[in-house]
Amino acid sequence: MPGFEWFGEEERKEVNEVLETGVLFRYGFDQARKGRWKARGFESELAERLNVGYAHLCSSGTAALNIALACCGIGAGDEVVVPPFTFVATIESVLSAGAIPVFGEIDETLCLDPDRLEDAVTSRTRAILPVHMCGSMARIDEIAQFCARKGLVLIEDACQALGAVYQGKALGAFGQMGCFSFDPVKTITCGEGGAVITNDAGLYEKAHSYADHGHEHVGSDRGLEGHPILGTNHRISELNAAVGLAQLRKLDRILEVQRASKTAIKEALTAIPGLTFRKVPDENGDSATFLSFLLSSEDRTRQAALDLGRAGVDGCFYWYDNNWHYLRRWEHLKKMASAFRLPQTLTGRCPDYERVHLPQSDNIIKRLISMQIKLSWTEADIALRIEKMRRALGA
Repeated sequence: MPGFEWFGEEERKEVNEVLETGVLFRYGFDQARKGRWKARGFESELAERLNVGYAHLCSSGTAALNIALACCGIGAGDEVVVPPFTFVATIESVLSAGAIPVFGEIDETLCLDPDRLEDAVTSRTRAILPVHMCGSMARIDEIAQFCARKGLVLIEDACQALGAVYQGKALGAFGQMGCFSFDPVKTITCGEGGAVITNDAGLYEKAHSYADHGHEHVGSDRGLEGHPILGTNHRISELNAAVGLAQLRKLDRILEVQRASKTAIKEALTAIPGLTFRKVPDENGDSATFLSFLLSSEDRTRQAALDLGRAGVDGCFYWYDNNWHYLRRWEHLKKMASAFRLPQTLTGRCPDYERVHLPQSDNIIKRLISMQIKLSWTEADIALRIEKMRRALGA
């Protein structure tokens, strides 16, 4: 990862086809665009690749989450169970819906622990929002069973896990809707972009409408379209979609390279005392964007992160101190600092995020290091990285 490491003639060709028409908007201008529909093409190929009924492109992964929550009816005062280890956009999207994020514990999959979901659920819980972190999967079958048993909506944040599968089924396809991101550091990139997927025709039609100011997209004259619901603007441009379309066609090769590189490094580290790897429910389905490992204590992990940096092993993340991916450092959330008055503060039921206590998650994250797997590495690069890592980790 990420896809921008493999920009080439394929992306230029798709973008130039858009520029030749002068039509950068994804809707209308049928004659001028000369039959070139990059967003439509991306959606069709993405749905086929993930083996789902429908895909709708949007402007970002955050937009995808906003769309999914809205179309699944999650709104004011509803509680949504979320993990503390995720990109902060997951939480922002719940807040934007007027809903209340409630944190559940993670396990060593680095995702929501299905055995601890009951602890976070109340009579006001409407949805579970697991995040498939760092390219691999939650125990998504168990989470889906829990939601079915409780009558809860399941929305998957698969923004970091495009191409990953569990038992042959694409991540994002287990719930009512799944969300993806194509930002600059995702497996494939549009620069900015995202998508929602679903097998529910009604949810798809609602998403298509909601993301475009409520347009119903019926007929051939945009100005005459009806507006069955209120919506917003989460549209993607044809230029972004063109880049993503070329990138999507490289996905299988990207996954193949990532998996081979990760396997080589992982096998070389298995003999290091006190080092274990994150639990992956389906090793064959891992997209392999990261190699994540745990050490025996917080002190050892902090030291290892320093030693890896000094050894020149770049792309390693100690998430416990990270500003954007773990609850511990989200001071703006803890203070509910916003540019406007948040509706959650008026309910009288908003948790005090300063006091959230997740000892199981803390114990995992404080011992965790994740390393990006890059597409540009040569065999010599991987061999040198292994040598440096073994030395830094005390092999």
